[in-house]
Amino acid sequence: MHEAPEPHTGWTFLTNHARVLAAIAEDSSTRIRDIAARCRLTERAVQKIVSDLEESGYLTHTRQGRSNAYCIEEGTILRHPAEAGLTVADLLSLLARHDAEHDDGRPELQEAVPPQARNTEADL
Repeated sequence: MHEAPEPHTGWTFLTNHARVLAAIAEDSSTRIRDIAARCRLTERAVQKIVSDLEESGYLTHTRQGRSNAYCIEEGTILRHPAEAGLTVADLLSLLARHDAEHDDGRPELQEAVPPQARNTEADL
């Protein structure tokens, strides 16, 4: 389980929805409690965000015993008009590439992104 770091105040570049989505991309069977700790949110806030993402078609879940397994709908288009045409897979690919380049010990996020969404060195 991730230990919750110190809370952050002020604005940030990524929304809480993007943070939760990235946490789920890293581990599709992660618990709400673990997402909350990683994203520095309350469990109630994470539950609301997961509900928002599901209602908007970005995420689905299935019950596996007492847990949930999440599935990110990678082809779903991002909501803001400035990101017209960009998909969830594009966003996760960008985040995964950042993590890979900075080698912060989370290579599993790169593996969570489908191969078709990843940019290879030949694409750059």
